[in-house]
Amino acid sequence: MQIAAALAGFFLIFLILLDAFETMILPRRVAQRVRLSKLFYRGSWVPWKWLGRKMRDTSRRENFLGLYGPLSLLILVALWVTTLIFGFALVQWSLGGTLDSSDNKNDFAINLYLSASSFFTLGLGDVLPLEPPGRFIAVTESGTGFAFLALIIGYLPALNTAFSQREVRVSLLDERAG
Repeated sequence: MQIAAALAGFFLIFLILLDAFETMILPRRVAQRVRLSKLFYRGSWVPWKWLGRKMRDTSRRENFLGLYGPLSLLILVALWVTTLIFGFALVQWSLGGTLDSSDNKNDFAINLYLSASSFFTLGLGDVLPLEPPGRFIAVTESGTGFAFLALIIGYLPALNTAFSQREVRVSLLDERAG
Protein backbone atom coordinates (compact mmCIF):
# COMPACT_ATOMS: atom_id res chain seq x y z
CA MET A 1 0.00 0.00 0.00
CA GLN A 2 2.81 2.40 0.85
CA ILE A 3 4.62 1.77 -2.44
CA ALA A 4 1.40 2.44 -4.35
CA ALA A 5 0.88 5.67 -2.38
CA ALA A 6 4.45 6.81 -3.13
CA LEU A 7 4.08 6.04 -6.83
CA ALA A 8 0.71 7.82 -6.94
CA GLY A 9 2.19 10.82 -5.14
CA PHE A 10 5.19 11.09 -7.46
CA PHE A 11 2.90 10.65 -10.48
CA LEU A 12 0.60 13.47 -9.29
CA ILE A 13 3.55 15.77 -8.63
CA PHE A 14 5.04 15.08 -12.06
CA LEU A 15 1.66 15.43 -13.79
CA ILE A 16 0.91 18.80 -12.20
CA LEU A 17 4.38 20.26 -12.74
CA LEU A 18 4.32 19.16 -16.38
CA ASP A 19 0.79 20.50 -16.90
CA ALA A 20 1.63 23.85 -15.32
CA PHE A 21 4.80 24.14 -17.40
CA GLU A 22 2.98 23.33 -20.64
CA THR A 23 0.03 25.58 -19.84
CA MET A 24 1.75 28.65 -18.43
CA ILE A 25 5.36 28.73 -19.58
CA LEU A 26 5.71 26.81 -22.84
CA PRO A 27 5.29 29.34 -25.67
CA ARG A 28 3.80 26.93 -28.18
CA ARG A 29 0.69 24.81 -28.33
CA VAL A 30 0.99 21.31 -26.83
CA ALA A 31 -0.63 18.43 -28.70
CA GLN A 32 -0.74 16.06 -25.74
CA ARG A 33 -3.95 14.03 -25.48
CA VAL A 34 -4.59 14.06 -21.73
CA ARG A 35 -3.84 17.17 -19.70
CA LEU A 36 -5.38 18.26 -16.45
CA SER A 37 -5.88 21.84 -17.61
CA LYS A 38 -7.58 20.64 -20.80
CA LEU A 39 -9.95 18.44 -18.78
CA PHE A 40 -10.59 21.29 -16.36
CA TYR A 41 -11.47 23.80 -19.07
CA ARG A 42 -13.63 21.38 -21.03
CA GLY A 43 -15.45 20.36 -17.88
CA SER A 44 -15.96 23.81 -16.41
CA TRP A 45 -16.82 25.77 -19.57
CA VAL A 46 -19.96 23.77 -20.37
CA PRO A 47 -21.83 24.59 -17.12
CA TRP A 48 -20.52 28.19 -17.18
CA LYS A 49 -21.80 28.64 -20.73
CA TRP A 50 -25.11 27.01 -19.78
CA LEU A 51 -25.55 29.50 -16.93
CA GLY A 52 -24.64 32.36 -19.25
CA ARG A 53 -27.24 31.32 -21.80
CA LYS A 54 -29.92 31.48 -19.11
CA MET A 55 -29.36 35.24 -18.77
CA ARG A 56 -31.69 37.33 -20.88
CA ASP A 57 -29.84 40.65 -20.63
CA THR A 58 -27.12 40.63 -23.33
CA SER A 59 -24.65 42.93 -21.57
CA ARG A 60 -25.00 41.03 -18.31
CA ARG A 61 -24.49 37.73 -20.14
CA GLU A 62 -21.38 39.05 -21.92
CA ASN A 63 -19.91 40.29 -18.64
CA PHE A 64 -20.63 36.93 -17.02
CA LEU A 65 -19.05 34.97 -19.86
CA GLY A 66 -16.07 37.35 -19.93
CA LEU A 67 -15.45 36.67 -16.25
CA TYR A 68 -14.79 33.00 -16.98
CA GLY A 69 -11.24 33.40 -18.35
CA PRO A 70 -9.56 35.16 -15.41
CA LEU A 71 -11.62 33.33 -12.78
CA SER A 72 -10.97 29.92 -14.30
CA LEU A 73 -7.24 30.61 -14.37
CA LEU A 74 -7.25 31.33 -10.64
CA ILE A 75 -9.30 28.19 -9.98
CA LEU A 76 -6.89 26.15 -12.12
CA VAL A 77 -3.91 27.42 -10.11
CA ALA A 78 -5.75 26.49 -6.89
CA LEU A 79 -6.43 23.03 -8.34
CA TRP A 80 -2.75 22.61 -9.23
CA VAL A 81 -1.64 23.69 -5.74
CA THR A 82 -4.14 21.41 -4.01
CA THR A 83 -3.08 18.44 -6.12
CA LEU A 84 0.62 19.12 -5.48
CA ILE A 85 0.00 19.27 -1.73
CA PHE A 86 -1.96 16.01 -1.91
CA GLY A 87 0.82 14.35 -3.95
CA PHE A 88 3.53 15.40 -1.53
CA ALA A 89 1.35 14.23 1.39
CA LEU A 90 1.05 10.81 -0.25
CA VAL A 91 4.82 10.61 -0.60
CA GLN A 92 5.41 11.76 2.99
CA TRP A 93 2.80 9.33 4.33
CA SER A 94 4.22 6.45 2.30
CA LEU A 95 7.61 6.91 3.98
CA GLY A 96 5.96 5.96 7.26
CA GLY A 97 8.56 7.89 9.23
CA THR A 98 7.95 9.26 12.67
CA LEU A 99 6.64 12.77 13.01
CA ASP A 100 7.04 15.10 15.95
CA SER A 101 3.50 16.34 16.56
CA SER A 102 1.36 17.17 19.58
CA ASP A 103 -0.64 13.93 19.38
CA ASN A 104 2.20 11.75 18.00
CA LYS A 105 0.00 10.42 15.22
CA ASN A 106 1.24 9.66 11.73
CA ASP A 107 -2.02 9.42 9.83
CA PHE A 108 -2.69 10.87 6.40
CA ALA A 109 -4.38 14.01 7.79
CA ILE A 110 -1.23 14.98 9.72
CA ASN A 111 0.88 14.38 6.60
CA LEU A 112 -1.53 16.51 4.57
CA TYR A 113 -1.15 19.31 7.12
CA LEU A 114 2.65 18.94 7.04
CA SER A 115 2.55 19.04 3.26
CA ALA A 116 0.45 22.21 3.13
CA SER A 117 2.65 23.87 5.73
CA SER A 118 5.77 22.92 3.78
CA PHE A 119 4.36 23.89 0.38
CA PHE A 120 3.52 27.41 1.48
CA THR A 121 6.80 27.58 3.45
CA LEU A 122 4.95 28.47 6.64
CA GLY A 123 7.33 26.49 8.83
CA LEU A 124 5.06 26.51 11.87
CA GLY A 125 7.10 23.75 13.50
CA ASP A 126 4.17 21.99 15.16
CA VAL A 127 4.62 18.91 12.92
CA LEU A 128 8.13 17.89 11.94
CA PRO A 129 9.51 14.83 10.19
CA LEU A 130 12.18 13.25 12.36
CA GLU A 131 13.91 11.01 9.82
CA PRO A 132 16.14 12.15 6.92
CA PRO A 133 13.88 10.96 4.04
CA GLY A 134 10.89 12.84 5.49
CA ARG A 135 13.00 15.94 6.04
CA PHE A 136 14.27 15.74 2.46
CA ILE A 137 10.72 15.53 1.09
CA ALA A 138 9.65 18.50 3.26
CA VAL A 139 12.55 20.64 2.05
CA THR A 140 11.98 19.56 -1.56
CA GLU A 141 8.31 20.46 -1.25
CA SER A 142 9.14 23.87 0.21
CA GLY A 143 11.44 24.64 -2.70
CA THR A 144 8.93 23.32 -5.21
CA GLY A 145 6.09 25.33 -3.68
CA PHE A 146 8.12 28.53 -3.59
CA ALA A 147 9.33 28.13 -7.18
CA PHE A 148 5.91 27.03 -8.46
CA LEU A 149 4.04 29.96 -6.95
CA ALA A 150 6.73 32.44 -8.01
CA LEU A 151 6.63 31.24 -11.62
CA ILE A 152 2.84 31.22 -11.81
CA ILE A 153 2.52 34.66 -10.22
CA GLY A 154 5.32 35.94 -12.44
CA TYR A 155 3.50 34.85 -15.58
CA LEU A 156 0.10 36.30 -14.60
CA PRO A 157 0.98 39.85 -15.79
CA ALA A 158 2.08 38.45 -19.16
CA LEU A 159 -1.21 36.60 -19.48
CA ASN A 160 -3.15 39.70 -18.48
CA THR A 161 -1.38 41.67 -21.20
CA ALA A 162 -2.23 39.00 -23.77
CA PHE A 163 -5.88 39.01 -22.64
CA SER A 164 -6.00 42.81 -22.86
CA GLN A 165 -4.52 42.84 -26.37
CA ARG A 166 -7.03 40.20 -27.41
CA GLU A 167 -9.92 42.26 -26.04
CA VAL A 168 -8.72 45.32 -27.98
CA ARG A 169 -8.63 43.28 -31.19
CA VAL A 170 -12.09 41.85 -30.56
CA SER A 171 -13.43 45.35 -29.90
CA LEU A 172 -11.89 46.63 -33.12
CA LEU A 173 -13.41 43.76 -35.09
CA ASP A 174 -16.78 44.41 -33.50
CA GLU A 175 -16.53 48.10 -34.40
CA ARG A 176 -15.55 47.33 -38.01
CA ALA A 177 -18.41 44.85 -38.38
CA GLY A 178 -20.86 47.52 -37.29
